[in-house]
Amino acid sequence: MDAATFEQLVVEELDRLPDDMVDGLDNVVFVVEDRPEDGSLDLLGLYDGWSLTERDRYGSSGELPDRIILYRESHLAACETLEDLRDEVHTTLVHEIAHFYGIDDARLHELGWA
Repeated sequence: MDAATFEQLVVEELDRLPDDMVDGLDNVVFVVEDRPEDGSLDLLGLYDGWSLTERDRYGSSGELPDRIILYRESHLAACETLEDLRDEVHTTLVHEIAHFYGIDDARLHELGWA
């Protein structure tokens, strides 16, 4: 799947998320990259920023946005069908958005999102 098609799939899955999950996202951008910096295919996504629970000040002007990154090639390597790919992108989005809200990997694992 080419980059443009994958990005469209990410947008579609983002649109399917509950409003109360995405409405609170402030100063966050979603980015698709081919692979993580180390070149591996092990990482599906990454939250790059400060979670709400770790911010001592929030919303000050001039701050760069936090980023939620989805790795296209990692997803493609992990999924055999389009349905599997949609499910994995959805799960990755929920997982990384949860990090924005301060939910750690241990709790996400307990909830079935890790």
